[in-house]
Amino acid sequence: MASEVQRYHHFHAEADILSAELQRPLQQDIKPQAFVKLPEEGGYLSQRAENFRVEGVISFHSAYTQVAGNESLKPAHGWTTLVTSVVEGLNVLDVVTADRIVAQISTDHPAMGYVPSVTFLGTRFENLKIAGHHVKPELDLGICGPKPPNDTPYIEDSAFLNRVAQQYAGINPSKNLPDLSGKKYDKGLLDLARIKEQDEKAKKGQGQRAKVECSLVNSVGQAPAGTTAFGHVIVVPDFGKIFLAELDVDRDTFHLTMIRLDLGCVAHGNGKIVKGSVNGTTKP
Repeated sequence: MASEVQRYHHFHAEADILSAELQRPLQQDIKPQAFVKLPEEGGYLSQRAENFRVEGVISFHSAYTQVAGNESLKPAHGWTTLVTSVVEGLNVLDVVTADRIVAQISTDHPAMGYVPSVTFLGTRFENLKIAGHHVKPELDLGICGPKPPNDTPYIEDSAFLNRVAQQYAGINPSKNLPDLSGKKYDKGLLDLARIKEQDEKAKKGQGQRAKVECSLVNSVGQAPAGTTAFGHVIVVPDFGKIFLAELDVDRDTFHLTMIRLDLGCVAHGNGKIVKGSVNGTTKP
């Protein structure tokens, strides 16, 4: 009788606090701060950063990142991966400020099968302000839902896709975001047949892997005075667009960016603040 094949897992997790490309009021590329990446064999790593400042444009008081990957101690479970990214005392041009922002993703890959369960427990904004006004994002940490049945990838799970479709309807991109930032939500990303076709091509090295773009924020409630808001997107005149808790999901990866900036007018450039990503590969 042949012996049972021993399964093994390659971990992947990485995080950083801030990266940006600025053209105005100064030209500067900000490389990822407090970047940390988990080795394939797992373990634990962390990084810290203190008193970061780029003139009066972007600053934070303190920040840390951590990644961890280990074999699960729970019976009949496989491997767990954790990524955390935290910033405290964030300030962007005195328009975007926050006491604390946390991005946290944890996955549990099964002993049998390949698709993990995922949780974003701990992810939050604390005292987020836009142009001096409090913003209280309506978080939906369960956007991905429970692990899809029959080891189905999330990007092929109808329940997950339906929840994302409801988010898109709330943004109404054709009306509210007609420029390039709106077109990203009008690409037919929820077309299951198109997702499968693109995914099959990617396996053959023909193009990028299919992904679904959504957010852990369904709404910011009442938009701050002088701004407009659509779902997780806030448009600030003479500043730019602010995207909250953006989540990209492909076949086996979860990418979370708590704040993405698309700046124009007072400042020009783009930036990503408090990021983490997790995936992993189990064989055979």
